[in-house]
Amino acid sequence: MGLLDVLDARLGDGLENMLCSHHTRRLRRLGWGDVLEGDGAGWFTPRRPVQHGNSIEVLVDGANAFPVIAKAIEGAQKYVHIANWHASPDFRLTREPGAPQLRELLSAAAERIPVRVLLWAGPPVPFFEPTRKRALAAQKEFQESGAIRCELDARERTLHCHHEKIVIVDDVAFVGGLDMTAVEGDRHDSPEHPPRDLGWHDHIARLGGPVVAEVAAHFAARWLEIAGETLPSPEVPPEAGSSSVQLVRTIPEKTYDFAPHGDFSLLDSYLRALRAAESFVYVENQFLWSPEITEVLLEKLHNPPSPDFRMVLLLPQKPSNGADTTRGQLGRLLDADPDKRVLAATLVSHGDAPVYIHAKLSIVDDKWMSVGSANLNEHSLFNDTEVNVVTDDASVVRETRLKLWAEHLEGLGGDVSGPVHEVVDTLWRPALERPARVTSLPGVSRRAGRLQGPLRGLLVDG
Repeated sequence: MGLLDVLDARLGDGLENMLCSHHTRRLRRLGWGDVLEGDGAGWFTPRRPVQHGNSIEVLVDGANAFPVIAKAIEGAQKYVHIANWHASPDFRLTREPGAPQLRELLSAAAERIPVRVLLWAGPPVPFFEPTRKRALAAQKEFQESGAIRCELDARERTLHCHHEKIVIVDDVAFVGGLDMTAVEGDRHDSPEHPPRDLGWHDHIARLGGPVVAEVAAHFAARWLEIAGETLPSPEVPPEAGSSSVQLVRTIPEKTYDFAPHGDFSLLDSYLRALRAAESFVYVENQFLWSPEITEVLLEKLHNPPSPDFRMVLLLPQKPSNGADTTRGQLGRLLDADPDKRVLAATLVSHGDAPVYIHAKLSIVDDKWMSVGSANLNEHSLFNDTEVNVVTDDASVVRETRLKLWAEHLEGLGGDVSGPVHEVVDTLWRPALERPARVTSLPGVSRRAGRLQGPLRGLLVDG
C-alpha cells in the first residue's frame, strides 16, 4: 500500500469515526443509545412487538409481484391503502393487453370501498426524482380519477425522503422495495431477466395474519398527521400461518407527533441479527454505505464464528449514487478477508447487460430474514422513513434463499440446496470467473471513494 493509500485510509477512518460518534450521540439523546452502544444480538428487536400466526411469502421481481397486488386490489372488499416513494397514475401492474392503468384500477375499487394513497411530496428543490412537480401532477391525476384520496407528505428531513413501499388490502399487506412507477427504471422484470435496457431485481413480501394490523396502523398514523383524517382502528386479522413476523421502521425524530423521538428499530434489528450470525450472511441491497453495518461485518471476518463462515453480497454494478462509497466499504471487507470468505457479486442479463439490484433483503444463517424498503446506508437507517418486515421462520427463510440462489445461479448445473459454504465455494465463486448471470462486482475501490458517504452523512445528518 502506497503513502497516498495510507493517508486516504486514515482520513476515511477518521470521517467514519466522526459520523459513528455523531450517530451515537444523536440516538443516545433520543433514548435509542443502546442500539449502537450495546452488543444486543438475536432475531428480534425488543423495541417492537412480534406478531405470531402469520404467513409471509417473498415475491421475487416485478413480473411476479405486481399481478398479485393487482388481483388483491381488484378483489378488495374493505379498503386499499398505499404508501409509496412515488406511484405513477399511468403505471400498469401487468403487461397483459388491455391491462388497466393504476389510476383506473384504483378508481374502480374506489367506487365501492375507500382508497387512500400517500406519496412523498418530492424534494423542495428538484435535485432528484421524483420532483415536486411530478408528485403534484400524480396527485392531481389520481384525484381526478374518481373517489381516490391522494395526499403528499412533505415532512421529510433535508435531502431525505419518504421511502417506504407498502400496500394494505383488507387482510393482506405487501411490504418491500417495489414502487408502482417507471421513474428511474422499469420495475417490470422477471426472474429470467430477458434482454432489456436495464434489468430490475427486487422483492416484496406478501403478509397475512395479525402483522397486517401493524402495517395498517403504521399507515393510519402517517395518514392522520398528513391528511388530518382519523381512520378506524385496524381489525386484527385471524391467524394465517405459523410464522412470527415483526414490523421494524426508520422514522427520524421530529417528523411525526406519533414518534417524537423517532423509531430506529430497523437499525436495531439489523445490528442484532448480524451480530448473531454464525454460519453465513447473505445480502441483496442497492447500497452498502453504512459504517455501522460494515463494522459488524468486519468483526465477523476478523473473528469468524465458524471455519465455514461465508458472506455473499449482491449489489448493483452502477448504483444510482454512492458507487464509490459502496466500493470503498467493499474494499475494506476484502482487505480484511485473506481466507476468501467474502464474495461480492452483481447480476447481468445474457452476457453483459446490467441488472439493477434495487433489492433490500438480507438473510442470516437461514434463521433470520429482513425484507422491505431500507437500504444499508445512512439515509435508510437514520433519516428516511422506511418499513421492513423480519421473520425467524427458518423454513420460509431457507425457501426464499434457495429460490433466489436458483434464479441467480441458473444454468450452472449445481445443487443450491447443499451446505452454504460449499455452494458459495463451488458454484458462486466459479460463476464469477466465467459467463453467467452472476458476475464479479467491477471496480472495487480500496481508496478514498469511501470518504464520500461519511462526508455526505456529516453534512446532511442533523
